[in-house]
Amino acid sequence: MLFADSGLSDASISVLLAIWSLTSVVFEVPSGALADRFSRRGCLVASGVLQAFGYAAWVLFPSFWGFAAGFVLWGLGGTLQSGAFEALLYDGLAANGDEDLYGRLNARVDTIELIAQVPVAVIATALFSFGGYELAGWVSVAMCLASAVIALRFPEPERDDEDDDELGYLATLTTGLRASVPIKRAVLAVALVYAIDAFEEYFTLLAQDWSVPTVWVPMATIGVPLMGAAGASLAGRLPFRGWALFASGALLIVAALLAVPLAIILLGLFYGLYRFVLVHVETELQHRIESDARATVTSVASIGAEFVAFAVYALWVLGSAVAIGVMVLVVALVIRRRQ
Repeated sequence: MLFADSGLSDASISVLLAIWSLTSVVFEVPSGALADRFSRRGCLVASGVLQAFGYAAWVLFPSFWGFAAGFVLWGLGGTLQSGAFEALLYDGLAANGDEDLYGRLNARVDTIELIAQVPVAVIATALFSFGGYELAGWVSVAMCLASAVIALRFPEPERDDEDDDELGYLATLTTGLRASVPIKRAVLAVALVYAIDAFEEYFTLLAQDWSVPTVWVPMATIGVPLMGAAGASLAGRLPFRGWALFASGALLIVAALLAVPLAIILLGLFYGLYRFVLVHVETELQHRIESDARATVTSVASIGAEFVAFAVYALWVLGSAVAIGVMVLVVALVIRRRQ
């Protein structure tokens, strides 16, 4: 909404999101290797700081190039977190022999992340009412810096010093890339499904297009992350269902065709089913990784997702949400054939 209210067209907004994805494409795998070679916790700390700088750029320079600079900084921060967090979580469990609990814990993390959007939506509404985008932006900067401080307290399993001496950065990168080949189906599944999450960036624009006043958009869409949280939570308790992603795509298409405020309910159902599938494919990938370069392998899946995300941005410009819904159906077909 900030971009649209600053005078940017849908095409310009999609270009900005493409810049964000391009940054991830360039730095995703190298940052994963950085986490494997040095410190995953350190990467999480740096991630929060860089994302804070990104939001600051948006507040200080509210123009296309200011937004672009912010997305580059956010993209850098995102790549440092991607892979590093999953690897830190899985290896922390594995150190105690509890790696089988990863799926359930991953589902809880996703659930908490999505539920947190509810109070954030309420706060965003209040901040926008009192201080507009500027106040909301500076609070976002503060929150990112707070996340970096919290990350400093994360425990990190000790590494084998001898292995660290033998494997340099480039060797770690190569090891991670090679380890992705035997489990390419799991990597591809995560890449395709995770890429759909790029559509989340358009939820607020959808609400505006469906005649919801700007000030009420955060509250109107508050149910969407809640449905996503419900789907993620169920993924920790129920086995994978092949029809779930098909159903989510169909719901999205119907919602886009209706294009009324009540269609946000269908958007929430779409997101809940999507998150259910995402948790399952992410968990399956972590269980299949046998290499120590876990963050690098996870980043390989993430970089694949960024390539597919370009299609999401293009489809939004060319055909809006209906076209993206068709894409979800295609992804569902590919995933089901590769099971």
